[in-house]
Amino acid sequence: MVVLGGVTAAAAVVGAWAATRDAFDFPPDTQPEGAYLRIVHNLVEGDPKVLFEYLEDAGRHAIFTLHDFRKRSNELVDKSFPEPDRRRLLDEYAKVAGAADGHALFLQLAEERGWLRRLRRDLSGVASVQIEGERATVVTARETRYSFRRRDNGVWGLTMFTAELLVDANRAARDHDVVERAAADYAASK
Repeated sequence: MVVLGGVTAAAAVVGAWAATRDAFDFPPDTQPEGAYLRIVHNLVEGDPKVLFEYLEDAGRHAIFTLHDFRKRSNELVDKSFPEPDRRRLLDEYAKVAGAADGHALFLQLAEERGWLRRLRRDLSGVASVQIEGERATVVTARETRYSFRRRDNGVWGLTMFTAELLVDANRAARDHDVVERAAADYAASK
């Protein structure tokens, strides 16, 4: 062990870390800049899983709804539909229905649709934050604007994917209704 003036090297490293750690603390995620900086940090560190935790409630609910309806539809199609409709629909629903859960599905969609690439390209430091009630906009040093909405738990959630996820979830719900009726018709005709 190396001794530096009576202090071990390990103690010196711990002391340096303790002296500088406050420089790396984020504001709480109950502030828009805190939520944004956690997104930036985790994307830069190569851990996009945290992005799901910083989506607004409507987007989070939409991803779970999409996954649930596609999974249920997939099971009905597999059990009840005749070929070739069975194979076509199973192929169509497989990617979404086969995701382990909503978190995994969101990451899959974010990668496929280029959302992660777009975020990584545009992320930069916070230049300003504008808050109006339950909505906020983080303006970056690159002048990119990110909209957030306060979630039920007080954490700010990114809104940029919500509209697309809601469209997907609503389509999956409508499709499931059709699949359910068709499955009942196929069962009745047997």
